Amino acid sequence: MDRFKAAAGIACAALMAASPVAGQASDSAFIAPFNNVMTIASTVPKNGDVNPYGLVVVPTSMGRLVAGDALISNFNNHRNLQGTGSTIVEISRSGSVSLFASPDPNKLPGACPGGLGFTTALVALRSGWVIVGSLPTKNGTSATMQAGCLLVIDQNGTVVETISGGAINGPWDMTAVDNGSSATLFVTNVLNGTVAASPNIVDQGTVVRIGLSFSTNAPPQVTSETTIGSGFPERTDPSSLVVGPTGVGFAGDGTLYVADSAASRVAAIPNAMLRTTPTGGTTVSAGGALNDPLGLAMAPNGDILTANGGDGNLVETTPAGSQVAVKMLDTSPAPPGPNGNGTLFGIAVTANQDGVYFVDDGTNTLNLLH
Repeated sequence: MDRFKAAAGIACAALMAASPVAGQASDSAFIAPFNNVMTIASTVPKNGDVNPYGLVVVPTSMGRLVAGDALISNFNNHRNLQGTGSTIVEISRSGSVSLFASPDPNKLPGACPGGLGFTTALVALRSGWVIVGSLPTKNGTSATMQAGCLLVIDQNGTVVETISGGAINGPWDMTAVDNGSSATLFVTNVLNGTVAASPNIVDQGTVVRIGLSFSTNAPPQVTSETTIGSGFPERTDPSSLVVGPTGVGFAGDGTLYVADSAASRVAAIPNAMLRTTPTGGTTVSAGGALNDPLGLAMAPNGDILTANGGDGNLVETTPAGSQVAVKMLDTSPAPPGPNGNGTLFGIAVTANQDGVYFVDDGTNTLNLLH
């Protein structure tokens, strides 16, 4: 791969750890043994895009994709305007960096209303397809947000199709159930009535299930599209553009967990693969250490990991709702808020399950809790 940048001076720092009640992480918590944060590399490509949002670990080596590498999508352009970033970088654990994709918004193979502004919605499939969400703006303000799309990118970084219209309206985050020859996407959407209601909260955020099938030498085909989650609170926000349902993670029992950011809770949508009617989700856990949860990932032990937008903490919650561990990922001052306020978005468990990757948009870096 054409690596244009290597990590300069990988840094490692001691980490503060606590649980919401006892001051110590539960011994059974997945993140309990991890007490250090390492900076892997900068996420800023040559064109200057900043504000890393999406994060996913590559499952299979194919084309320019290397198994175990992290893919990161950038939301802002070099002028730091939100909803204008258009790059995905690939970073190895050793800190080597390459540009995976940088599509031209004027040469897309399908519709993407408003253009490009890559969000936290990012998945990489075993078949070599990478899918990223776009929630674009004209000038970085919420008043100019448009519906956007999902872009389907091949193993060499070329956009081959877009998925837009219908229930796709501001795709904000995404996860996938990958079956090899087919896949199911779960996409959160945050623009249903949000701009019209600005700056007030409107309970119209959604989760959309999209079925995909694959065939040789052809782009994925959409086989179904069903709204399975609705009524999630969403609003415009001057610092993060929009706040609404963000991280999603699929559990082995068929439950889809949602980081309900505006309500500071983790919600559960049962029977997510098969349900035909939408729900606002049952509350798994709320308050406590949860403080505007954004990124969400499933831990190997079945617990739910969430990264707080309101502070620099990573929270581990059991499916029964117990918050069993908290790790402070970002200790940088962020006046007038707490340390790490507004810096955390995408998170992902490493390929060998010995840590948690996270992006920090305050420093524009990929980091590792280990």
